[in-house]
Parts: sequence; structure tokens; C-alpha cells
Amino acid sequence: MDHYSRSARNTFSGLILSRKLPPDVPDFGQTSSRALYVVVRGDEVLFDATQSEPLLLAQNMLGGCDQDHLQAMLLGDDGRHCYFAVNIDRLPSGTASCLGSLGTFVPLRRHAAAMPSQLAALLGYARAAAGWHSLARFCSLCGHPTAPKPGALAQTCTNPDCGAQHFPRVNPAMIVLVHHADAHGERCLLGRQSTWNPRVYSALSGYVEPGESAEDAVLREVMEETGIKVDDVRYFSSQPWPFSDSLMLGFHARAINTEIYLDVTELEDARWFSRHEIPSLLDSGELVLPSAETIARHLFDAWYSHDYTDRG
Repeated sequence: MDHYSRSARNTFSGLILSRKLPPDVPDFGQTSSRALYVVVRGDEVLFDATQSEPLLLAQNMLGGCDQDHLQAMLLGDDGRHCYFAVNIDRLPSGTASCLGSLGTFVPLRRHAAAMPSQLAALLGYARAAAGWHSLARFCSLCGHPTAPKPGALAQTCTNPDCGAQHFPRVNPAMIVLVHHADAHGERCLLGRQSTWNPRVYSALSGYVEPGESAEDAVLREVMEETGIKVDDVRYFSSQPWPFSDSLMLGFHARAINTEIYLDVTELEDARWFSRHEIPSLLDSGELVLPSAETIARHLFDAWYSHDYTDRG
């Protein structure tokens, strides 16, 4: 399988959308029958009253809500609909209350893995846009408030003497499933943070720092967190992660040494898990793997099924 196909299988990936405003749709979607709005509050998205389906609002569904202050951000057009994100946290209280009354806010991660892939990718994109919108309230050059740029996913400084345009930033992060094989069999290295649910272990991850390649970050993070040196670093796939404005770059890597020296400021625990013991640990609940919408789970599944090496 090629790298694009692997990445497209990751939740929130593979969105097919033209990110330009079509000529028949106004800048913020006003009066257009093709406009649909995704309403976001933090990590939550507006769902219908049953909390089973996301509520994409058409113009005729907005009712008495004040449309002049939606601050809608263009996401893109799929030929049938033109999508906009609305960050309820930046709206006047009256407009926010009106929109919130149309449905129920539900954490996106609760349903993301079970959604059709294009819908999950669209909602993840909206969540990422809204998250950046919350962080871009003021111009980083002069400190004046910003306002959405018409027909774009951008913020413009309202200071006429500045007028700087600000665009979303993506934070590159690596995530790696480290493995090792010897006479006793195959093992993978998993760690956990203290804030996670009990017994959840995952692949190791960290942000790429200035002056690093993604592979450099793999070597550094694994060494810093566990004292394990790695080589044979192989790219597997990537995933946009909307909850931290990150692009997760997924790798597999081979351990050179196996003795763990844990950095307790980063991880609560890190362990080697042998392939033969994993089924019983999962059955007993002693080990809980990352949930299905994460690239961490895909990295683990690929290793467990021997589908992690490049064959091209």
C-alpha cells in the first residue's frame, strides 16, 4: 500500500474539498442555499438532539439567530455544498446562545471513528480552524484585534496602519512505534502519561523542534523519554490531529538497546510488550490500546500484523 493510501485511512485524513470560495457563494455564505455551517465549541461539535448525527446548519435552519456576527470561516466546496466553520466561543453571547439551542454539543472524538471518513475529516478540519480562531484574536505584530478575512481561512488585523494577514499554523509532531526482535520473540515499546485513562499505553510522540527533521525528532524523543536508541526509522503515514493543531507524522523504528531509563517528567511508565502476551493482556484489561481514531492505533495494528515495512 502506498503512503497516501495509508494516510487516507487515518481518521480526519483524506478530505476531498476545494478550499477556494466558489464565485456563486458570498464571502461568509450569507443567503446561499449551498452554504452549510459546522458549529464548534472547544473540542465539541453541534449535533442533533439525539446526539447521533452532526448538525450542519443550512441558511433556513438558522431561524432567528443573528447572521451578521457569525464570523464564519471558509472551509471549502465539494461541488454540492460550501462549508464554513463557526467558532461559538468568539460570538456575541446572544448569537452563541441561539446557535447552541438548535442542537447539542458533543465531543468530536466520541463518534469520529464511526463516521463516514469524509464527514469525520470535514468536522476535524472545522475543529482545527475553530481552535486556531480562538488563538488568533490579536495581531502578533501590533496587538490589535483581528477579524475573519472574507472568503478565506485567515484573520486580518483591524489596525489600518498594520493590516497584517494571519493564516493557520500546523505543528509537526512525530509518533513512533518502536519494535525489537531477538531470540525470545518480537516486542514493541509503549508508554503512558499519568493523565490518561488507567492501563492505556501508546506509541511515543513529541513535537518536531526547530532545526530537526521528523526523523531527528524520533531519535531524540525516544532517547529522552526512555533511554532507547533507535535506527531503521521508517515513515508509515500521517494524520491531521485537530485537537492540538498538529500534523502527526507516523513512523516505525527498530531499537538498538532495550534497557529503559524512564524520564518521569514525560512519562508515567514505559514497557516492552511481547507479541505473544498482548492478546492475554488485552483480554484481561491489563493493557488498553489507543482508540481507533488515532494514528497510534494504526501504527500498532500495522506492527502486530507485520504490515509496517516498505516493500516498494
